[in-house]
Amino acid sequence: MNLLTHYSDLVEAGCDEAGRGCLAGPVVAGAVILKPGSDYPELDDSKKLTEKKRYQLRELIMNEALAYGVGIVSAQEIDEINILNASFLAMHRALDQLATRPELLLIDGNRFKPYRDLKHVCVVGGDAKYQAIAAASILAKTTRDLMMEEYDRQYPVYQWRKNKGYPTPEHKLAIAEHGLTDLHRKTFNSSVQLKLGFC
Repeated sequence: MNLLTHYSDLVEAGCDEAGRGCLAGPVVAGAVILKPGSDYPELDDSKKLTEKKRYQLRELIMNEALAYGVGIVSAQEIDEINILNASFLAMHRALDQLATRPELLLIDGNRFKPYRDLKHVCVVGGDAKYQAIAAASILAKTTRDLMMEEYDRQYPVYQWRKNKGYPTPEHKLAIAEHGLTDLHRKTFNSSVQLKLGFC
């Protein structure tokens, strides 16, 4: 899919997050500023790409973007401020990492907490419409997947290498049998805990 590259003539940063609907692990956001005039037709919503293609595009983004950043918010922080605010915080942390200051933020979704004095536009399904958002989606997804694969080495019974912390039947069964880890989201997990008899 050939996504739109520019919303305006301003320096734009695309932002997106990964891991919002998970039972375990962090929420991770990406922020990407593509070079002016660049066009990468292969960029698309990370969920529509194969794992191999995501990692190929990750390398392209990191090598060719004008600037990029990654923001991470832990499970403990998610429990403290809730998942919506954690998603905003992850995006803010990703934006903090940008070496180039953007003039406009393109946010995937319909809500965002303003970042400093920068203008922003929320775009529902933005990762399928704008290349900068698609790039941020890929960066966030691959970074989080790599983290969950590393965590899987610590806690293999939860099969995070396979499910990446999402609420699969196998993941829920592992929680029922082995309990929660320090990487599980305790408050976000309450409905699952109730069903499993933990609360």
